[in-house]
Amino acid sequence: MFLDLIRRRNPKLIETAIALHQAGKIPANAYVLDLDAVEHNAAILRAEGDRLGMKVFAMTKQVGRNSGFCQAAVRGGVDRAVAVDVACAVACTRAGLPVGHVGHLVQVPKFEADLVASYIKPDYWTIFSIEKAREAAAAAKKAGRVQDLLVRIKADGDTFYSGHEGGVKAEEIVAFARVVDQLDGARFAGITTFPALLFNQESNEVLPTHNLSTLEAAAMALVDAGYNDIEINAPGTTSSVVLEALANAGATQCEPGNALHGTTPLHAVKDLPELPAAVYLSEVSHLHEDKAYCFGGGLYIDPVFPDYDLKAIVSSTPTAQANALASVEIPPTSAIDYYGMIDATQNVSPKSGDSVVFGFRGQAFVKRGYTVGVSGISKDTPKVVTIENIFGQEEAWPNLR
Repeated sequence: MFLDLIRRRNPKLIETAIALHQAGKIPANAYVLDLDAVEHNAAILRAEGDRLGMKVFAMTKQVGRNSGFCQAAVRGGVDRAVAVDVACAVACTRAGLPVGHVGHLVQVPKFEADLVASYIKPDYWTIFSIEKAREAAAAAKKAGRVQDLLVRIKADGDTFYSGHEGGVKAEEIVAFARVVDQLDGARFAGITTFPALLFNQESNEVLPTHNLSTLEAAAMALVDAGYNDIEINAPGTTSSVVLEALANAGATQCEPGNALHGTTPLHAVKDLPELPAAVYLSEVSHLHEDKAYCFGGGLYIDPVFPDYDLKAIVSSTPTAQANALASVEIPPTSAIDYYGMIDATQNVSPKSGDSVVFGFRGQAFVKRGYTVGVSGISKDTPKVVTIENIFGQEEAWPNLR
């Protein structure tokens, strides 16, 4: 879905990924990240957030919490992360990107609350229930802190992905906030939901969900009850061009993830200020009949899009040209992606060892690929900064230590 966009707006990323791979400097089965472009994108998001008075937290799960990515975001001015889970919070903290928000989408497990309170020390901690609020408060008290808590709210008509459900009824938020404020070690700080915005395939626009209206109504109730300085966290399909709509709805926090590497659904259909900054790199393993098989491990198509003709650049020399494009079939999400299958009957004649470059809207943290941060691509001086696993830990590739 994004390969044409990358070929047009950042072809050097494709060419660099192939050149580094063919030189034996980076592995197959890797998300390759253009750190110059990430820094550029972060600066755009930071500037727009500052203009609107919004806090900007970077979501790093899509690129495996890569430390080079985290540091590029900081250089661009996005100096706080939102952690999808505790592992993400640890990786970001270790990479030098402090955690601004944890607990949403994934709640903090009971026996990891002390770790979060004492080591992560997030600015905001989301809870879905009074039980989770008590755990956070107790851990913060033990760590000698008072923790600002955000409360996930819900109402009839709200949208939740299957398996993401949970939260406090919006009509009960004022009473719930008062209970939170009575906890030793915690303070009610605001409200959140997900998703506040979603991409509409018919209009090719990002539109507000009912959840955003729920946030607005709950915020008004809190103000009427005397809560005059609350945070409103409104994540979902975030890019710089939608921040004003969020701010107009009262949001004080946004959490770009795919926007930092230019791969939100809106980027697929419109040229936005952010540049595409991520590709997935594989390698041809072998040929069988009329197909060439490339290594998997990170093959992933986000279900936000309908089915489409998946293509990849297949070449042993650096190129982003159309004559190197081939159709590829990948296993369904229910199967293990050992290999992708390249159509070898058309204009491309794949050979074992060829580089294969895809333009995915990735979710590296749920796969088993490497992440590779590369600086200097925009200056034609590429340098591999780090090769890591999906937990943001450096890998000693290709040598064992």
